[in-house]
Amino acid sequence: MCGIAGIVDLKGRQPINESLLKAMNDRLSHRGPDGSGVHVEAGIGLAHRRLSIVDLAAGQQPMYNEDHSVCIVFNGEIYNFQELVPELVALGHTFRTRCDTEVIIHAWEQWGSDCLQRLNGMFAFALWDRNRRQVFLARDRLGVKPLFHATLADGTLLFASELKSLLLHPDLPRKLLPRAIEDYLTFGYVPEPDTIFQHVHKLEPGHYLLVEADGRQSIRQWWDLDSQRFGSHRPAEADARAELMQHLTDAVKRRLISEVPLGAFLSGGVDSSAVVAVMAGLMGDSVKTCSIAFDDPDYDESTYAREVARQYHTDHSERTVEVDDFGLLETLVGTYDEPYADSSAIPTYRVCAAARERVTVALSGDAGDENFAGYRRYRLFAGEETIRGLIPAAIRRPVFGLLGRYYPKLDWAPRVLRGKTTFQALARDSVGAYLHGVSLTKADTRHQLYSTTFRSQLQDYDSRVVFDRHVRGRQFPDALSMVQYLDLKTYLVGDILTKVDRASMAHSLEVRGPFLDYEFIEWAATLPADYKLRGGVGKYLLKKALEPMLPNDILYRKKMGFAVPLARWFRGPLNKRVQTLPDSPWLNADGIFDQRSLRKLVDRHLSGQRDFSMGIWSLLMLEGFLKSPAPTWDATTACHALLR
Repeated sequence: MCGIAGIVDLKGRQPINESLLKAMNDRLSHRGPDGSGVHVEAGIGLAHRRLSIVDLAAGQQPMYNEDHSVCIVFNGEIYNFQELVPELVALGHTFRTRCDTEVIIHAWEQWGSDCLQRLNGMFAFALWDRNRRQVFLARDRLGVKPLFHATLADGTLLFASELKSLLLHPDLPRKLLPRAIEDYLTFGYVPEPDTIFQHVHKLEPGHYLLVEADGRQSIRQWWDLDSQRFGSHRPAEADARAELMQHLTDAVKRRLISEVPLGAFLSGGVDSSAVVAVMAGLMGDSVKTCSIAFDDPDYDESTYAREVARQYHTDHSERTVEVDDFGLLETLVGTYDEPYADSSAIPTYRVCAAARERVTVALSGDAGDENFAGYRRYRLFAGEETIRGLIPAAIRRPVFGLLGRYYPKLDWAPRVLRGKTTFQALARDSVGAYLHGVSLTKADTRHQLYSTTFRSQLQDYDSRVVFDRHVRGRQFPDALSMVQYLDLKTYLVGDILTKVDRASMAHSLEVRGPFLDYEFIEWAATLPADYKLRGGVGKYLLKKALEPMLPNDILYRKKMGFAVPLARWFRGPLNKRVQTLPDSPWLNADGIFDQRSLRKLVDRHLSGQRDFSMGIWSLLMLEGFLKSPAPTWDATTACHALLR
């Protein structure tokens, strides 16, 4: 796992500022503490930070082909590289290393952009081909590895693994993107391809960016999960269980290649326990497992993690952290570079720090919920969808719309009485209802918070555009498949994978997810919906397949997740911080919010009338971003450093 950065000016072919390029690279040193390198020639500069995992002696980057006409900087792992080497050797290519990076070089020489179809892995890379006069940037199918890019006014292209690296360039504009604020308060992150800044973008998963000799840029999609695959295969249940375990075993096995210490996260949940169980059957030595325990039993899963560790005789370590671990707020702002509001980033950061003390590579259970409908929201959505199918829209929309408008929001009441959100969802179509359900801050609250000036800047933009863009023109066999696809394109990459990449890379830890294997995902999509969600039980088939391997109290207990007690924090130790939020000079500086509306939201939460925990956390993280100093690069200091 590594970090990459670059400056490209193929049209002007101006000399590359090597000092600036090295500064951009050094800004990513946490991603690759084991080495660094740059390649500079007229119009092109590539930089790399290395975290050594495979071929420790000869895997330095930038890496070249035999005549140095092709140069690459690469972040990630290609799990099937050993299978591609004999094929490429038979086609006449010569290998000088045992490294997956060199496979990409020769695959590009042989197949051009089609080389991506041959790669199974997580990756973001930039490749310079001097003979073709092209620069080729690519990102893996699921977006496990990040890649940011920006084009300056003079046509120069910048790219990097993290936003903080790009922001060192003195000519990069820092103007906020209004719709990114709306999307952030909706989702808790800024969805691809946007960033919080107007002039910086994320290369979307399954896309590549090609720069031609004349400077022209084109972005193309090279992979997508075909919506017609969903529900296309209905094997007998026993056969489906066997197929699942074979696919999972293959995916885990591919991720065990390493020349450095390797282990796994173990939360005690279904997905991480499944990965550890499969690893134990494949590895000769005891699996190194890592978990964190909370000092509050309402949030602690460590008992279940220890149960799995004992069953599979793992070399288990456990770190206990305080559940009131809110001191990381400022650290998270610097880690994520743009507003990011998933509070589970706190325990994720802690578990990555603990794991790095023992291993350099850790396997995780990420994407099990997306593949097999494990989130509680899928179950709620399916119930609402049943009602939507029974009542015509002409009746449903006005009736439930009226109920949703006037029924009180009883956040303090027993769950059976909290009907407002359900009524509001039933008044909407399927896409709108799912957006309403996943929104951290509901649409009416968001719009009340905005100033009149900012609402005019949004020009009636609504975050539903994000979902509509992904489902437009696609057919799904059922609504559950549609929202699983939406999560794959938005929540998985924008929230889960972003959280894990930044938290793990902050500690120079590589995380590999078997459930993120694209072949596994393509197979899981073909299963019918009732193999995923049945009788209110999410991950139905996965749990059935794991029954011979894991006890029922692991498989069928209530899902906890990496939660933190936001409501308690805001009414307790962070009360004063929250009270001052509406007066924040940073939240009020850019004219985004109406200060009176901010005060009303905070007061209603602190009084116990409403639970705006997620919205307040989002605002705290946004405030932290707005007040954080922007990275700077001082040319004079840099020149002196070079002269020394």
